[in-house]
Amino acid sequence: MEAYLDNSATTRCTEAVRDIVVRTMMEDYGNPSSKHNKGVEAERYLKESREIIARTLKVQEKEIYFTSGGTESNNWALIGAAMANKRAGMHIITTAVEHAAVLEPMQYLEEQGFRVTYLKTDRKGHISLEELSDAITDETILVSVMYVNNEIGALEPIEEIGKLIRQKKPDIIFHADAIQAYGKYRIYPKRSGIDMLSVSAHKIHGPKGAGFLYVDSRVKIKPLILGGGQQKGMRSGTDNVPGIAGLGAAAREIYTDFDKKMAHLYELKKYFTDELKKMPEASLNSEEGEAGAPHIVNASFPGVRSEVLLHALEERGIYVSAGSACSSNKKLPVSTVLREIGLSSEMAESAVRFSFSVHTTVEELSYCLEQLREIVPMLKRYARH
Repeated sequence: MEAYLDNSATTRCTEAVRDIVVRTMMEDYGNPSSKHNKGVEAERYLKESREIIARTLKVQEKEIYFTSGGTESNNWALIGAAMANKRAGMHIITTAVEHAAVLEPMQYLEEQGFRVTYLKTDRKGHISLEELSDAITDETILVSVMYVNNEIGALEPIEEIGKLIRQKKPDIIFHADAIQAYGKYRIYPKRSGIDMLSVSAHKIHGPKGAGFLYVDSRVKIKPLILGGGQQKGMRSGTDNVPGIAGLGAAAREIYTDFDKKMAHLYELKKYFTDELKKMPEASLNSEEGEAGAPHIVNASFPGVRSEVLLHALEERGIYVSAGSACSSNKKLPVSTVLREIGLSSEMAESAVRFSFSVHTTVEELSYCLEQLREIVPMLKRYARH
């Protein structure tokens, strides 16, 4: 049997997504910038995907910009907004548990003279609203907080953050990395006070190399990619029609029968966490139930290095992620997230992330649990010798 439990890394495309990607590669393959019928046909796919996505967020179609994925969306949001608004101030706030696609642009902005405050989190991965409030100054122009943490599934208080920013300094731009949240929650940026939102297609059964950035029409942002003037000159480059069409199809599918899909995910999560808690060798790092994301369970297996467990499971057709990517010449876990939530080196180095999709089955989880019960004690005995 095979059990793919690494859906936070990527998901398998659905048949509807595959079909539209193939069609736009083989039949409707025109360049949307071309004025002839082939170009008009291609442009229609972009328009339809933009309409679908705007409806899921309840925003205007003109506020959706297509990108190559989450990393580009985050880079553009942070660097583009910081550079466009630096006359208003040079201070930015983010969290210490962001994805590298946020942390590295922040380091770049620090090199350009911006001052960045990195908010700490509690043991569950949540920031303190009080600390955020205290960090805001007259110089603050941008706050970036991830909606759902990609390693432990921590759900940040996004609506409360949006409300706090509006009360404290309304002209601050609020960006949310929603790459692990879109398709798992109903997200309405206008209601939540979110000014910019990053999303990636391949996390919701769409194709790799596609994503979008929502930018509220009031936000000043500079383009990072210049050239042919596509997307109103804000993101140049020939539009990736197959990727964008696939993204639109994936967005439509994931938000169809949405409540039923999410109920299924929470049922899977409950079953899996309940069974893990029965294992004396396992220790949960994620919050249970609806307190955390519906699709991510992070657990440590002290005494067994995560890479060893990952490969032992892989040999039995089970695919997961190491919660801490350690290399042989480093004693501390590479994962800043696990460090920040206060895990010891032993717990961090033995952490594994299991992540589900709406297509994951109970049978897959049962098979994984069965193998864990057998493999973990065996690996612990081997490690002691």
